[in-house]
Order: sequence, then C-alpha cells, then structure tokens
Amino acid sequence: MTEVFVVNSGSSSIKYQLVEVETGAALVNGLIERIGEPGSEAKDHVAGMKLALDALGTGHDIRAVGHRVVHGGTRFTEATVITDEVERDIEALSPLAPLHNPANLVGIRAARKALPDVPHVAVFDTAFHRTLAPDAYTYAIDADLAAKHGIRRYGFHGTSHKYVSERAAEFLGRPLESTKTIVLHLGNGASVCAVDGGRSIDTSMGMTPLEGLVMGTRSGDLDPAILMYLNAQAGLGFDDLDALLNKKSGLLGLTGSGDMRDVQTAATGGDDRAEAALAVYRHRIRHYVGAYIAELGGLDVLVFTAGVGENSVALREQVLVGLERLGIAVDTARNAARSKDARYISPDGSPVAVLVIPTNEELEIARQTLAVIA
Repeated sequence: MTEVFVVNSGSSSIKYQLVEVETGAALVNGLIERIGEPGSEAKDHVAGMKLALDALGTGHDIRAVGHRVVHGGTRFTEATVITDEVERDIEALSPLAPLHNPANLVGIRAARKALPDVPHVAVFDTAFHRTLAPDAYTYAIDADLAAKHGIRRYGFHGTSHKYVSERAAEFLGRPLESTKTIVLHLGNGASVCAVDGGRSIDTSMGMTPLEGLVMGTRSGDLDPAILMYLNAQAGLGFDDLDALLNKKSGLLGLTGSGDMRDVQTAATGGDDRAEAALAVYRHRIRHYVGAYIAELGGLDVLVFTAGVGENSVALREQVLVGLERLGIAVDTARNAARSKDARYISPDGSPVAVLVIPTNEELEIARQTLAVIA
C-alpha cells in the first residue's frame, strides 16, 4: 500500500494525516497547536513537525509528503514537486494570501528538513479553478493595473470542490464529463463552485478568500465603496478594515458568534439577531445557486459538503425551500437521517439530485501528490 503524509501548516499549528492512497484510509492523523506560544509543546514548526512524525510511530513507508498551499497565483496551476525555486515562488505569492502562504511555507520548510529523502509536493487551493474563462475571472478595473499586480479571481477550496464533484458523479454512476454540478462548501470558510464536466467554470471566492458567501468571521460580498466610506466617516485605516472584514464580520459580526451551531441554537431560542443572520446567510447561498444554474445552462447535481453543509439538517432544508421550479427539492426524512456516507437528500425522481458528500481534502491532496511523483 502507498502511504502519503499530508501536511496543512498554519501560522501556529500543523494539521497532519498519513493517508493510505489506495483505500483512502487515514492511518494516523493529528493536530499540533499553539506552536511557539508560552507553554506549548513545540517551540517552532521544526519541533512541531518532529512531534507529528513521532506520533506516526514506526513501520510506515512514506512515499511522499503532500502540502496544502492556499495560493498558487497564475504560476502554479497544478500540483508541483517542491524545490528551492518553488519555495521562493510560493513566498513571492504571499501578498496575495498573507494569512496563509507564509504559514504554509513554514510547514514546507520544516517538513523538508525532517524528511529530506522523500519528494515533497505542493497542492494548491487555487489550481482547480485554472479552467475559469477570462469573463469569469476578470474584474472590471484598469486592465494594465490589474495585470501588473495580479488582480483577478483565483478561487479557493479547490481540492474540496474537485474531490466532491468527482465523488458526486461516481456516486450517481454518471460520466463526469457530462455532469453539471454545484458544490456548496459550507464551513467556517465557505464557497460555491459551478463545475461543468469536471471543470470549474465559476466560484464565489475571488482574488482572496474574502469574497462570496457569508462566513464565520468573513463578510463575503461587499460594496467596495463601504471601505472608503468607513475610512472617511469612521476613521478606520487599512489594518482596521482588514481586521473588520476578515475577523470581525460574517456570522460573528451579525450575532456575536462565528460558530454556526451557536447561531442556530440562538435562533431556535427566538434570538432576533441570530434569525436575521441566518436569513442573510441563506439568501447569499441562494443568490449564487441561481446564478450558477444560469451559467451552467441547467443543473444535474447540487452537493452540500464541509462542516456546516454536512451536519446542519435545518440549514440544508431552509436554503432550498422554494426552488422546486428549478427542479430542486428536499426529502425531509432523508435530509434528517444522520450518516457519514455520501447520500441523497432529494426525493426519488427529482430532476436535480441533491446530495450530501463528506469532503476529504487530505485524500485529494494525497492522490494529487502521488500522481505528480509517479
């Protein structure tokens, strides 16, 4: 069996999993947190990586290491074997993802130091969206300025959207090449992707992971003039506005909690702010579903995935209420059934198959890693 060590490095954490690629089994997984903080078991990422490798134990034959990297820009459009030059290019892309790429890079360097004798591969969140057409990725600003600074839609959650759209076609027994799919990746970060024949043709996140749906702490779509207004009227500087939109908005800004479970509990208890926030959250999703049906020219499959999408029974049903004329319906009993497996939640004979499919980004990263070194 082929084993790939998958690493997702954050600024103060390392999430890891040892994947048996043929079966998809997670042989070992874990999380090293609070790296570099007082009292932490790991003073830096090198020490954290050693802890992760120690946790794997002995008897494993690691074929390669796959690293999640958030932003590949236009330079990286597929999984890539990591060299010193690739490291430098990832670092050069940091201004496009300042919260993510530097942290990903720290993990890459620590892992290459700890495991120098196996290939390391970078798998980019943005790569799946390389198939976007210019009309989908272009922002209507000064073209020369945009070209000079790399301003365009890149899209994110690519490993999840790729895995889930392919898994949906497999589950339905349909050819991927002729299947029109919308994937709703709903977690603390959330995005929608329109997938036509296995190709991403549009996605809600943009140049950064801020655009699109309402998220746990991120605003999603916003009139950009609001930023200039807040600068002039409230005296908020660039750092203040960045913190506002990325860390103090979304469900957190609307309700005081960025956790969907807390918001739903509050709404059930009659909290007006929570009820209003959920209405905004659902409205934004429906907006994108309608737009993407138009772009796809029809729809075969609608899929819910990620933490919220996989687990929130009420949200799934409420999001899709009233879409029957579009061929989208939910079977209440199927939707309420708890399972960790891929499953239908639409009625028999429904024109659009509505599914819940657990995402598996680690397995997708492992598969892409193995394909590159093979």
